Amino acid sequence: MKDYYRILGLQPAATLAEIKATYRKKASALHPDRNPSESAHAQFQELQEAYEVLSDADKRHAYDDNRRRSLIEHPIETARVIWSAYLKAALT
Repeated sequence: MKDYYRILGLQPAATLAEIKATYRKKASALHPDRNPSESAHAQFQELQEAYEVLSDADKRHAYDDNRRRSLIEHPIETARVIWSAYLKAALT
């Protein structure tokens, strides 16, 4: 799973205004017409994908839910909850 917050360089609590401002700044720097780097096109596409998800309230909510379940945010705490539930079910 891609970490869209990392791609944009933002914290998960970022506001929509912060997401838009950061996207615009990075997009202008990475746009293939302005950046001759070979990796600029791929980075720009990744940035667009991150923005598309994080700027849409429904997509962002679904992404955040999936992100929490996939151990990105708090891996040890989430793993502890998963294993506790598993062991509790196995012992009963």
